[in-house]
Amino acid sequence: MVTISILHHFNSNDVFTTGALSHIRSIQPHSISIARVKAQSCNGMSQYDRCSRNSACACFHLTGASNTGICTDRYAVTCSELAPCNQSTNNCSQSDHICVHHPQCRDIPVCYPVPNYNKQFCPAISIMPNIPANAKWAQNGVTVAGGNGQGDATNQLYWPKDLFVDDDQTVIIADQYNHRIIQWKKADTDGQVVAGGKGQGNGLNQLNFPTNVLIDKETNSLIICDFTNRRIVRWPRLSGTTQGEILIDNIRCHGLVMDDQRYLYISDSDKEEVRRYQLGDENGALTAGGNGRGAGLNQLDIPTYLFLDRQQNIYVSDNRNHRVMKWTKDAEEGIVVAGGHDNGTALTQLHNSNGLFVDTLGTLYVADSNNHRVMRWPQGAKEGTVVVGGNGRGQEPNQFNGPEGLSFDQHGNLYVVDTWNHRVQRFSIE
Repeated sequence: MVTISILHHFNSNDVFTTGALSHIRSIQPHSISIARVKAQSCNGMSQYDRCSRNSACACFHLTGASNTGICTDRYAVTCSELAPCNQSTNNCSQSDHICVHHPQCRDIPVCYPVPNYNKQFCPAISIMPNIPANAKWAQNGVTVAGGNGQGDATNQLYWPKDLFVDDDQTVIIADQYNHRIIQWKKADTDGQVVAGGKGQGNGLNQLNFPTNVLIDKETNSLIICDFTNRRIVRWPRLSGTTQGEILIDNIRCHGLVMDDQRYLYISDSDKEEVRRYQLGDENGALTAGGNGRGAGLNQLDIPTYLFLDRQQNIYVSDNRNHRVMKWTKDAEEGIVVAGGHDNGTALTQLHNSNGLFVDTLGTLYVADSNNHRVMRWPQGAKEGTVVVGGNGRGQEPNQFNGPEGLSFDQHGNLYVVDTWNHRVQRFSIE
């Protein structure tokens, strides 16, 4: 084990990168001592928060740090088996142990074991960007995909619907009217077709108006809402793959998200509901709606995009009700968290709500499609504010024409599918 000592002024804004991280042995007012192990950090999380797809893994705050910790096996040892840290240095003498705050163990710093293959034992939850409450974005977007008119060339899109932003800022786009999924790597001038693109049809090598796509990192595959074929398909990301497989059939899928236990949540715009499916399950469990089309708190009217937070609250774009609904786990009805005052242009209103994102502060971002803007609604707010767009329908860098899908990268940059302009725009966080 190699120990590296570095001098560093530590403050609450410091972050430690996820992955094969350094194992922090001590944190003192002006220095830290580091030994290399394969450990994974958890930043901006509360003590004992679940920090991995493995439910046994929890966030243990580092002694002397603020909201910074190590994601590790919560049940590895009992308190009686843990040795206290060195009182003067907060060091641990044992190899691959770290000094953590552990309130359940007499609230004294203790040396906790970190598995040698921590990244494999505690696979990461998707990293959420830390977006400040007062964050602002450049008002002129930069085109990162498409923008060359309507068409089916690899530098074009045709009414794109949604996107998924990967860790390396690759955007994967549901290119709806081209019946394909196309990925655009950062700074590329052309995309690469990664699913479909064989014409409109129902073959396993074809798609039919795909509306949504996500990456399942566990299987290195794409999961796709194949809307008009009424099915969910999985398409491996391996080079040379020419067809997908059907996961769920007979569903008018519009929105799609996956939780950290790999359950799928799917909005069905025929049945006016959202269901949760375990992979391999054809029936699913009702999560939202399911009481017919309507504007009641237990109803939906064309549910489109979805977002799932870490508490398993599901947010639903209730498109024809011009509102966003939040359904807590096992609730029989939802609550309105944005819009819900008929369609209009006021800051209390939406007009055909679509793409959603909820940040770590609980702030909601929504693509307000027919108002050609993206809005931000802080938790509990009665009205929203315009983040980007809102300058009328158009194709200038500060305009949209029917924005639908949206997402953020790990740095907090905003990506918007500008559907009727056949492009994806990135707005840099300032």
